[in-house]
Amino acid sequence: MSLPRLRRRELPDATIARLPQYIRCLSQLENAGLRTVHSADLAAHVGVSGAVVRRDLSYVGSYGTRGVGYPVSELRDSVNRALGLATEHRMVIVGVGHMGRAIAGYTGFAERGLRVVGLFDIDPELIGSKAGNPGSEVLEIMPLADLAAFVHTNDVAIAVVATPASAAQSVADLLVDAGITSILNLSAVHLSVPDTVVVRPVDLATEIQILAVHAAARGRR
Repeated sequence: MSLPRLRRRELPDATIARLPQYIRCLSQLENAGLRTVHSADLAAHVGVSGAVVRRDLSYVGSYGTRGVGYPVSELRDSVNRALGLATEHRMVIVGVGHMGRAIAGYTGFAERGLRVVGLFDIDPELIGSKAGNPGSEVLEIMPLADLAAFVHTNDVAIAVVATPASAAQSVADLLVDAGITSILNLSAVHLSVPDTVVVRPVDLATEIQILAVHAAARGRR
């Protein structure tokens, strides 16, 4: 029986964040040769309770079998289809410094239905040079002025903003005008975008500071 594709409004944000973690865990289990998995095992990998796992997976129409668990391969495919990951999603990276270059070279996008198809920067010393993963795909860095035409021509919906903070909002404006609907923001500043555009902010410095607080607390125990 085919499963309906999930609509974002049907899912709590916390579930949306966990489903990719299930996919990663299920892929690892499949590679290890395991054919079934219990909700308790998935819970241990993701760091939630078994009840949370069962509720999350019910959103993709999978309820498992009591005493047997979930078929690993089928469940992974179901979550992939439900999230739309069975279809390739193309994305561009704006800002090809150290962070942007590292993302361009990441090898794990393909198994998640993602593909970097364009790299953009304003630095004339970078434009025309190449970045990416030598084992899969290496791309030529293009001028930012070519962004809008490239997005339209290549059916791009996702962008990564890896620019300095001072340039992030102007880049976001260009992306929105070009038709980008999803932005991963690595610039550590708030981006103002229309309600129709989803922005996921990732501030690595803040995340590391949080880890430092936990490390200090553990050191005092």
